[in-house]
Amino acid sequence: MKIVSKISADLSGRVTVPGDKSISHRALMFSAISDGTCEILGLGTGRDNIGTQNAVAQLGIDVERQGERVVVHGKGLDGMTGAGGVIDCGNSGTTIRLLTGLLCGQSFSTTLTGDASLVKRPMARVTKPLSRMGALISGSQDQGNTYPPLVVHPAALTGIEYQMPIASAQVKSALILAALYAKGTTTIVESGPARNHTELMLASIGAPILVQGNVITVTPSGWDRRLKAARIEVPGDPSSAAFIVCAAVLCNAERVTISDVCVNPTRTGFVDILGAMGILVEKECQRMVNGDLVADLTVSRNAAALHRPTEISGEVVIRAIDEIPILALVAATLPGTTVFRDAHELRVKESDRIASTCTLLSSLGVKTDSGPDWFSVEGQPSRQFLSASVDSFGDHRIAMTAAVAGLRSDGEVIVNNADNVETSFPTFVSCMNELGAQIEAG
Repeated sequence: MKIVSKISADLSGRVTVPGDKSISHRALMFSAISDGTCEILGLGTGRDNIGTQNAVAQLGIDVERQGERVVVHGKGLDGMTGAGGVIDCGNSGTTIRLLTGLLCGQSFSTTLTGDASLVKRPMARVTKPLSRMGALISGSQDQGNTYPPLVVHPAALTGIEYQMPIASAQVKSALILAALYAKGTTTIVESGPARNHTELMLASIGAPILVQGNVITVTPSGWDRRLKAARIEVPGDPSSAAFIVCAAVLCNAERVTISDVCVNPTRTGFVDILGAMGILVEKECQRMVNGDLVADLTVSRNAAALHRPTEISGEVVIRAIDEIPILALVAATLPGTTVFRDAHELRVKESDRIASTCTLLSSLGVKTDSGPDWFSVEGQPSRQFLSASVDSFGDHRIAMTAAVAGLRSDGEVIVNNADNVETSFPTFVSCMNELGAQIEAG
């Protein structure tokens, strides 16, 4: 698929974005191991979430999709069955890493693989601590790391204490899921804030999880090994909402609102970074849904009058790791140079996002510099991006960033190999055009 975006007039209006991708993955997996029928509303419809739905079905769980309503007939902790073939996790690191934790305590072996991008993403960060618990996992080895395909064998698991070297919701979640099947207590000490949907959701359905500050404890002894069937409402995905928010800023929109977005503090680093840049994103109508904070996000013209460059580093980078490319595009329109630091995790995403972001920005006429875990963006307040034909590098975040750039270009931006947008935000083009953008896909 190719996306063509052109300079656009003022954006305005109200839209919704697909259900949160992270919560949707977890809702499917946790419902599968619950006792009874679970109802999920607003489940994400991107390829990544569809892949997790298919994986759960391969493991013997009945899943019915009825429009925006999905019914999962859970079979308890030990009710899944062998897949009868390889499970293809597509492009989703969350799917393969969480399933690895969930499956290492089962009574059958499973092979997990993915697309050309996923099989190049490192898995040792998950397989090593799981192996300490007794898990038996084999994969392709290269220079001390492990890569898919992963074969997860049956094993007796034992609880461990694990100090996480980096903040990672995927690693943490895999360990928590394995801990439900382990003998003894598992203690996980986080090195910094990471998405906490796993802890919130599992605790709400009866898992023996205790969170005290940065320490997570799973104590299955004395637990009845039952997770309650639940009705789960999935709010809008903040990572998808970020592209609309930033497009509104770049186009000096009159007023744009995205309804019903998850604003869990571990997910709104991009809002904090925009605030540091002098751009106010309002959180309106805040309320709690399934233990997560939800709000309408609004950006308007008078909220974007104090643009300034900044240095972005530390824990906020982890909380905005998926939004860094689009934030870098905003930085290119600020006065002076903006620097993104502590961003090594970007090197191992769907693309090397430091390299791909800098390459994209250079194609658009923006000067950049970079190092192992940082990059800088030279901004110009009156900048129009150059017309260009660019590649997505197989990365949905880069594809959408390039498409947004076209809205403030001197002509149009053509994004090649943009099919990957379907992995997370299949309604991206229609949402943008509903607000007045000029984007075509075909």
